[in-house]
Amino acid sequence: MPVISLSGHGLPADQIHRQLGSVIAAGQLAAGEKLPSVRQLARDLNVAAGTVAKAYKLLEQDGLVTSQAGGGTRVSARVTTTPTEVLRAARALADVAQRYGLSHDEAVGALQASWPRDDQDAPASPGI
Repeated sequence: MPVISLSGHGLPADQIHRQLGSVIAAGQLAAGEKLPSVRQLARDLNVAAGTVAKAYKLLEQDGLVTSQAGGGTRVSARVTTTPTEVLRAARALADVAQRYGLSHDEAVGALQASWPRDDQDAPASPGI
């Protein structure tokens, strides 16, 4: 399993959720692959088991993993991976943002600001 680390930016459960979600989306964990147990990952990251359980619950709500009593948590069979070209572009954005000293949130904000909005081509709505 790819290394998960806590950076101190954001709540630990959110960091675990985001990192595992990215790893799954990138195809680094295949459909059906088993994730570490809640207790094992909690020990590895030096966090409470409830923190990892919350992250796993969020991943399950996202449809990225499935959990079964006695069967552990596995990557969902329905997971589709992010296209390689998109992953390369994202890595390039991260590299450039870091070179310019931008934070994660600032880089995400730049991406969000440049994302085409669905309503850009729609005529302006009349004022109220």
